[in-house]
Amino acid sequence: MSASSGVPVVYTEEVREALHEGKAVVALESNVITHGLPYPDNAATARKVEDAVRSGGAVPATICIESGAIRVGMSDADIERFASLPGIPKVSSRDLPVVLAQGGPGATTVASSVVAAELAGIPFFSSAGIGGVHRGAQETWDVSSDLIQFTRSKVAVVCAGAKMILDLGLTLEYLETQCVPVVAYRSDDFPAFYCRTSGHRAPHRLDDERVIARAIEAHWALGNNSSFLITTPVREEDAIDSAEVDTAIRAAVAEAARDGVSGQAITKYLMRAVDAATDGRSAKANMAVLASCAEAAGRLAVAHSAHLAESAA
Repeated sequence: MSASSGVPVVYTEEVREALHEGKAVVALESNVITHGLPYPDNAATARKVEDAVRSGGAVPATICIESGAIRVGMSDADIERFASLPGIPKVSSRDLPVVLAQGGPGATTVASSVVAAELAGIPFFSSAGIGGVHRGAQETWDVSSDLIQFTRSKVAVVCAGAKMILDLGLTLEYLETQCVPVVAYRSDDFPAFYCRTSGHRAPHRLDDERVIARAIEAHWALGNNSSFLITTPVREEDAIDSAEVDTAIRAAVAEAARDGVSGQAITKYLMRAVDAATDGRSAKANMAVLASCAEAAGRLAVAHSAHLAESAA
């Protein structure tokens, strides 16, 4: 256990040893377990994501909250318990102090996971998709806490872009305004979760994992205390056509306005509408992109770890 930050951080033996030896580690969110698929598919998916990190050459560290501590790494029994126990709350970065003080369990989101990853000394985090600026945010001010947290946490975030239900143009504008680097890994476009493109070009494309490692370290060496965003698109065979998804979303947005659906409820409403419009293909693509991002994060974390070792030699 470590509590140098004033917050107890508990590591599994595997993660502690990997960090001590300078091996590559990739942090993962536990919200996927508790608020994703129903049991037992949620547990199986969590294990597949961890296996994908291992396939990339790194050690997975799924993060959760329990007994007043941030737990870095979950055992198979932990995953099974979180997957089968109802009522575990979703914990974003704003909720962390309250849930830690209460001592109960909590599942971390993207925002809280990057907070925990930085505290734990893990420079890489993987997620299928990040939050962003919502459609109509000019009136609602609905901006995901993920974007705010990226301005505060020194973690490299690997993802498949942001969900198509968001305003992806404004999301990229926000990241630019906040000076958060966005690099597309072996792709020209900013992807949209289970769509290979959002219709927006990425600010930068880098194909060499070693160059990405150097860029991450350069970003932090320049005095920035923010995240470094790396996007990787879903595999072509698992992708869904972006035009098809956008048509479904536009119809669902109109229906949501008619039915008075707003706030936090709108995301689940729109995602269900997309799933229905694609005959469930979006749910399958969701699982595929979780694994593909995790595998890429593993490879990138290995390259970054090697770069740090070379720099220290």
